[in-house]
Amino acid sequence: MSEPTLPLWKRISQKSVYRGRVHIVEHAAELPSGELTSYEVEHSDTCSVAVLIETPEHEIVLAHQFRFPLDRWIYDLPGGAKLKNESIEEAAVRECREEVGLAPKKLHKLHTFYPNPARTDWPAHLFYCNDYDEASILTNDPSENVSKVHMKVDDFKKLVDNQEIVDPGLLIAWYAAREKGFVEI
Repeated sequence: MSEPTLPLWKRISQKSVYRGRVHIVEHAAELPSGELTSYEVEHSDTCSVAVLIETPEHEIVLAHQFRFPLDRWIYDLPGGAKLKNESIEEAAVRECREEVGLAPKKLHKLHTFYPNPARTDWPAHLFYCNDYDEASILTNDPSENVSKVHMKVDDFKKLVDNQEIVDPGLLIAWYAAREKGFVEI
């Protein structure tokens, strides 16, 4: 099915309004109607990666982390930002080592999505892994206080069904892994 051709916004100019852990750029644009508008976008020079890891005991390895914007602890996947000189697969392995002490030997690509296409331009790459080595947890970021959690697939499914899982990457990875036949319930 082909999508209809719709008019695009015309980008006129841009200026950086904040650069820290995130980079916010204010764009001036002309709408198809001719009206002018400004639009703030979080740009990134990288992407994010995350890995759904399943153990031989039919458990999912999760990261349990405090998420400041939500002011609560949530379950999510081991993952994070890709560094400039690494592939997305290398970034996924590094992030798993850093956050849950596992080094994936083989990664299966699940899906790539944009976490908030209304405000960000960076993709998130999701993988599945059930073949890994134990590794030392190596992190040097004090704000990353991550607990490693092994959860039975049936217990995790109950959390999903009760809408207790709020991380979009975790939900997309879960459904993609099930659709591709990696995880059975």
